[in-house]
Amino acid sequence: MKNLFFPLIAVLIWSINAVVSKASTTSIEPAAIAFYRWFIAFLALTPFVLLPALKQWKMLTQYWWKLLILGSLGMVLNQSLVYYAAHTVSATLIGIFTSLIPLLTVILSIFVLRVAPTVGIILGTVFSLSGLIWLIGKGEPASLLQYGLGSGEMMMFIASAAYALYGVLTKRWAIPLPNWQSLYIQIGFGVLLLLPNFIMTEDVRLTSNNISLVLFAGIPASIIAPYLWIQGVIRLGANMTSIFMNLVPVFTAIIAIAVLHEKMYSYHLIGGGIVLAGVILAQQLRIPISRQKKNPAKTD
Repeated sequence: MKNLFFPLIAVLIWSINAVVSKASTTSIEPAAIAFYRWFIAFLALTPFVLLPALKQWKMLTQYWWKLLILGSLGMVLNQSLVYYAAHTVSATLIGIFTSLIPLLTVILSIFVLRVAPTVGIILGTVFSLSGLIWLIGKGEPASLLQYGLGSGEMMMFIASAAYALYGVLTKRWAIPLPNWQSLYIQIGFGVLLLLPNFIMTEDVRLTSNNISLVLFAGIPASIIAPYLWIQGVIRLGANMTSIFMNLVPVFTAIIAIAVLHEKMYSYHLIGGGIVLAGVILAQQLRIPISRQKKNPAKTD
């Protein structure tokens, strides 16, 4: 039973971080918090990981470009886009889009890992897309035809897809480095990639209004939560642990209502519920779409 607390607390931290992302829009520029987040995480890990990572120098020179791609997906695209999207979408919506990551992961696995499609993936995709259309259209799907998809929603979808691709490529490449060393190098590349945008941003000051947000993003959300999640995978298995990601929109909505006083409308409940149902279907309904026919026994 106690093993359940590892992924549960990780998901709670990530849900709080979705609210932090929204709260940061009034006190710090997206480029600044994106850079500070990973720079702080890099500094915090350096005393523990730098020397072991340097001992793997030959391996790093062999796989550096893969680590660079993973860093650009997981630390740059995913997180940066969330901070920009937070200026136009609610924390609740951020949580709902985040819950799409498991579904997008299994969809991308079909093409990248050659995973056989299942009935759950097909139904889950239809359900989740329907829920998103209802949600983004605020209960009036036809309005999307008139106004189109908002920039914030588009950025959140790309952010979720980037992290899903990050997970799929991590599994496909199976880089033979310990988890923390691999993550450390990815964060290092992420910091370097985020630096130019940070330099070009006029106001990057850390103040009493934003320092707590930056520190939460840099330590609990970037180090503690991944550690707890990895422990959950080790103790419970990847499939069981991934189910906890479905709690992100629930936790995020509750925290956003309590802290940011966001309002919950019926379209949030209906659209978010349909999205969540689709994700669960994709995870749990694993009936293959087509079964291979057995070759008939040869007769003389």
